[in-house]
Amino acid sequence: MATVAKLRRGFYGQPALKVARALIGMHLVHEEAGTRRVGRIVETEAYMGPEDRAAHSSRGRTTRTEVMFGPPGYAYVYFIYGFWHCLNVVTAAAGTPHAVLLRAVEPVSGIHERACGPGLLCRAMGIDKRFNGCDLCGCTLWLEQPAVPQRAQIRTSVRIGVGYAGEWARRPWRFYDALSPAVSGPAHLRGAARGGRSRTRTPSV
Repeated sequence: MATVAKLRRGFYGQPALKVARALIGMHLVHEEAGTRRVGRIVETEAYMGPEDRAAHSSRGRTTRTEVMFGPPGYAYVYFIYGFWHCLNVVTAAAGTPHAVLLRAVEPVSGIHERACGPGLLCRAMGIDKRFNGCDLCGCTLWLEQPAVPQRAQIRTSVRIGVGYAGEWARRPWRFYDALSPAVSGPAHLRGAARGGRSRTRTPSV
């Protein structure tokens, strides 16, 4: 019988680009106060600070970005536009501020709203600033390999909404499952669009 495998600290200790691709097809789980929400990750973006001008950590080590400079496997949650929360997974070695933004999930269980976009994802999953610095190897918010992985067709594109980052905005560091209807972004960057590198696989750790 297939078993669920929670992702361990060593997985998160890899560079953001590797983690961002590997997270496609994994499950994000939030279990709290008797409620369990599970979503299948179908879209991510890698941020490779501090050199990456699109990364928050390019502005240096601040109170806001401190968690990004810490050990891997922790959540970096920030608030934007006075309304939305965004969830990032801290990766790479301590002192190297890499992170992966989770942009969209497909509902698996306990999710009753759209989760295609980082803000909608957090709202649907019940994630807010309380989870900034949360240990993703803990028992409230974590990521796991599903018992029965689904087939995924991974494609890449430029990241969304980072035009201010100059040449860094052109890096193809967004990963998504082209087979998923839950992928976010403009029409030309959604899974149904042609173009971008692709690879079909069943996710594994």
